[in-house]
Amino acid sequence: MTPVGSGALRPSLGLILPASTQGELPPDLGSTSGSTEGSAADVARLCRWAEAAGADSLWAVDHLFWPHPIAEPVTTLAVAAATTTRPVLGTCVLQLPLRQPAQVAKQATALQLLSGGRFVLGLGVGSHPGEYERAAVDFHRRGALMDEGLARLRAAWSDDSAPASDYRQEPGAPPIPVWFGGSSPAARRRAAVGGDGWVPLFVTPDEYEAGLTALRRDAEGAGRDPDDVEPGVVVFAHVGEDGDAEGRGAAWLSDLYRVPAKAFQRHLVAGSAPECAAALWRYAEAGARHVIVMVAGTGAVGQFQALRTGFDAEAERRPGGVLAGAALA
Repeated sequence: MTPVGSGALRPSLGLILPASTQGELPPDLGSTSGSTEGSAADVARLCRWAEAAGADSLWAVDHLFWPHPIAEPVTTLAVAAATTTRPVLGTCVLQLPLRQPAQVAKQATALQLLSGGRFVLGLGVGSHPGEYERAAVDFHRRGALMDEGLARLRAAWSDDSAPASDYRQEPGAPPIPVWFGGSSPAARRRAAVGGDGWVPLFVTPDEYEAGLTALRRDAEGAGRDPDDVEPGVVVFAHVGEDGDAEGRGAAWLSDLYRVPAKAFQRHLVAGSAPECAAALWRYAEAGARHVIVMVAGTGAVGQFQALRTGFDAEAERRPGGVLAGAALA
């Protein structure tokens, strides 16, 4: 791996917001709702706490149908836009094939305006056939539906989409970065050819470095500057000072995804905050400019706060230090 050395940009450190606020707010912040979804005030408190904890970005996941309570990402980010001032806000990732593209285009424009230009539209196709079945969408056409939907998104945003018609989307869309999730070759090529960023999940640092090499090659083959595609990555993490942090984190992820815990052994960063921070830095050494943490457990913001401290301390220990964090939008 090529290390992040003297004069390099410190990668941004972001947080995936918990799927619900239940059990996430400490007593001193309080909760206004006993429901699993939480009130807008609960979401606002959580987002303000995450901002104060040093999150460079806040991300919301997306599932229309899921075994556990899960917030709707666009609504959640609208609350985040109203209650925070600094972090970039993004979907990580919104499953475009399950939605009407013109509606997504309008929602993305609204979030970009409400947030003062801090929004990133992260898109993906998902990997759960059952969810597609419940949504009455053909799972086997998800790739084609993504490509068709992306074209319709950009047509809705374009001033030239309906030049002779009174029916256009107003107000017009400010620039909205589009990032693509997914670690498959198809997802990576989609990011290389038409995306502003790539943010895979379930990759080791070595796999991520190899993927970035392929992405740069694909971008050059499409006539693009590879540096125009922001390299991000999502990493599972569980902070714990005892010897069972990995077990707890893997068990939590197993319950969330309904797959055996051993499936996460290669992809979970676990241990003390300094140990986890050093592991996150390995993704920066592999080329990531944006490291996004999904905390594998409850108390997400508290764990992230410990990671932030460890991450910054790790940066200071590096030869020559590193510059301030990379910008997302």
